Amino acid sequence: MDPKRELTSVDLAALVTELNRYEGAKVDKAYLYGDDLLRLKMRDFDRGRLELLLEVGEIKRAHLAAQEHVPDAPGRPPNFAMMLRNRLNGADFAGVEQYEFDRILTFTFERGDENTKIVVELFGQGNIAVLDETGEVVRSLETVRLKSRTVAPGSQYEYPASRLDPLTVSRDALGRNMEQSDTDVVRTLATQLNLGGLYAEELCTRAGVEKTLDIADATDDDYDAIYDAIVDLRQQVRSGEFDPRLYLDDDGEVVDVTPFPLREHQNAGLDEEAYDTFNDALDEYFFRLDLTADEQEATSDRPDFEEQIAKQQRIIDQQEGAIEGFEQQAEDERERAELLYANYDLADDVLSTVRGAREEGVPWDDIAATLEEGAEQGIPEAEAVTNVDGANGTVTIELDDATVTLDVSMGVEKNADRLYTEAKRIQEKKEGALAAIEDTREELAAVKKRRDEWEADDEDDDEDEDEEPEETDWLALDSVPVKSTEHWFERFRWFYTSSGYLVVGGRNADQNEELVKKYMSKHDRFFHTQAHGGPVTLLKATGPSEPAQAVDFSDETLREAAQFAVSYSSIWKEGRFADDAYMVEPSQVSKTPESGEYIEKGSFVIRGDREYFEDVAAKVAVGIQCEDETRVIGGPPSAIEARAETTLTLTPGQYAQNDAAKLCYRRLRERFADKSFVRKIASPDQIQEFLPPGGSDIVDE
Repeated sequence: MDPKRELTSVDLAALVTELNRYEGAKVDKAYLYGDDLLRLKMRDFDRGRLELLLEVGEIKRAHLAAQEHVPDAPGRPPNFAMMLRNRLNGADFAGVEQYEFDRILTFTFERGDENTKIVVELFGQGNIAVLDETGEVVRSLETVRLKSRTVAPGSQYEYPASRLDPLTVSRDALGRNMEQSDTDVVRTLATQLNLGGLYAEELCTRAGVEKTLDIADATDDDYDAIYDAIVDLRQQVRSGEFDPRLYLDDDGEVVDVTPFPLREHQNAGLDEEAYDTFNDALDEYFFRLDLTADEQEATSDRPDFEEQIAKQQRIIDQQEGAIEGFEQQAEDERERAELLYANYDLADDVLSTVRGAREEGVPWDDIAATLEEGAEQGIPEAEAVTNVDGANGTVTIELDDATVTLDVSMGVEKNADRLYTEAKRIQEKKEGALAAIEDTREELAAVKKRRDEWEADDEDDDEDEDEEPEETDWLALDSVPVKSTEHWFERFRWFYTSSGYLVVGGRNADQNEELVKKYMSKHDRFFHTQAHGGPVTLLKATGPSEPAQAVDFSDETLREAAQFAVSYSSIWKEGRFADDAYMVEPSQVSKTPESGEYIEKGSFVIRGDREYFEDVAAKVAVGIQCEDETRVIGGPPSAIEARAETTLTLTPGQYAQNDAAKLCYRRLRERFADKSFVRKIASPDQIQEFLPPGGSDIVDE
C-alpha cells in the first residue's frame, strides 16, 4: 500500500486532544521552510522546548517533533515568518480546535497587545492563514478566491461549507444519509459520512457488515451495527486514552500511523510499532517517511515537472476564476448605482422617511413594522424595502430584481458614490489579479522549459563525462535555485573581503556597543573614521565559536575594511567622496574615559598609536551572489565584484536611500532571465540594507 502523506479527520480529532495539553506554552520564534512548512519553536514550563511542525504541501501534517527531527533553521526569514515573529514572540499558546470534522486546525495564541489565530488547512492544495482577533486575514501562504469562499489578506477568513460530522451523527441521521446513496456501504460511509476510505473499511470490519453490500440491501440491523461501531470510535477519539500505532510493510517502510490499532491493518498482516503518544508516533512516521523520500531522490533525482506544471495550472485556473468574479462584482456594483439614480425619487423618499423617524427617536423595530404595514397597503416606497438593519443603520430596497443596501445617514448621491467607489476598488483588485496571473504564467513557462531542457539532457548520453563542466551563466538561466542560510552577523552591516575574511559594522550605537563587548576578539582589527558618526568596524580573524588565532592580513584586506568604515560613515550623508580611516588592535579600545570626561553610548576611547588609511574613497557596490548561497551582498567594490554574479557601484549622490534601492532593484532585475528569482532574494528592502545612509548615485550603467 502507498504510504500515508496526509492526516485524516480522525487523526486530527485525536491530535487536538493531545496538543491542548500544552496550553500555556510560550512562542519563541517562527520559521518558514520553502512555501509549505511552518515551524513554531515554543517552550513549556514543565516539558521544556517544544517544536510544532505544520506542513501543507505534498505532505500534510501537524505535530510536535523531537529536536533531532527538526530541520536546521533556514536562511534569512521571508516576510511571512517575520510577520509571525512580530505577532507571536512571547505569546501564549491558548489551544487548538478542529473545525467541525474537516481537516482544518485553528491554533490560538494570546498576547497582551494582540491575539492571533493560525488556521492550517490540511486538504486540497493546503494553506496556512494568519488571522487577527477580528478574524481578518493578516497573511496567508496562498490566496484563495472562489465563489464559495475567500482567503485573502484584508478579508474575513471563511471556512469551507459545513460537512456532516460522523462522530456526532445520530442513529436517525445515519440512516437518512445512508439511504440517500446509490452505491455500496463502504463507499457511502467514506463519502456521505465523510469518514474516508480507511476508516469506512474499519467501521465495516468492526460492525461485521460486508463492505460491498449494496445500500438497497442493507437492513436496520446493519445500520445499528455500524452506528454502534461509530459510537465506539467516538469514545476512542474523545477519551484521550490512545494506543498509537505505526505500521510498516514487508520491506520495513512506514505506510501508516493511527491513534489506536486498526483491524484493517492487522488483517492485512502489517507489522506495527506502539508509541506512548500519538504525537510521538506522528513525529517518527513523518521523519521516516522523509528519509524514504530522500533515498528515492538519491536514485532518481528528476524533479516532478508534471506535478509542478499541474500546480501552476491549478493556480492559473483559480486566478482566472477570481478575475471573472471581480468583473461580475464590479459590474453588479455599477448597476446598483445606476439603478439608484434611475429610481432616485423612490430611494430618496425611503431614506427621508427612515431618517426622519430616527431623528424623532423612533426605534428601528418600529420603523420596520411601519414599513411592513405600508407594504401591505400597497405604498410603493414601503413595498420596495426588503430589510431594515438597525445595527448597521442601513435599509435594503429592491429595484428591478436587484437589491441595494443604503446607508440612512447619507443621501442618494453619496450612496451611489459609495457603490461606484466599491466598483472601482474591486476593479483595482482585478488589475492586481491580472498582474499575478502573468507572474504565474511566467513560472509555468519556466517549469515547462526546465522540463524540456532536462529531457534533452537525458537524451544526450554521448557527451564525455570527464569533460570540464562549463561555468554557469546565472543571468541567462530561466530558473535560479534559491539557497540561503541564516548567519549571526546579518543583523549588522557586513561583507566578506576578497581574501575571505568577515567584516562587520554597527548600524547604530547599540550595535556598536554589542560588537565591541560581545564579538571583538584579541586578534581582530578595529576600524573607525576620522569623521564623527562612523560605524564600529571589525575585521574578524576568526568566527565567534572558533579558537582565536593570529592572522597576517593582506594590504588589500585592510584597505577594503577601511573603505567599508568610510563608506558607511556620516561623510556619505554629507555628500563627501573620501575620508581618512584608522586601525587599532582590540587591546587599544576602551570604554573607560579620562578623568572628568564622558563617553556617549556607542563611542570608545582609543589609546596608543593608530595606523591611518588616507583619502579612502566613499564607494560601495551591491550585487547578487549566486554561488554557494543566493543573496544580496554589498560593500567595497573590489570585494563584492569578486563574489557577485552582477553588481552596481554607488557613490554619494542625489537619490534618497529607498529610491536608490528601487533603482538598483530594477536594474538588477533586468539583467536576469529569472525575474522571480530577483524578487525573492533581492527586493528593494533587502538591497536597502546594504546602502549607506544618505543620497546615492549609480555610477555604472
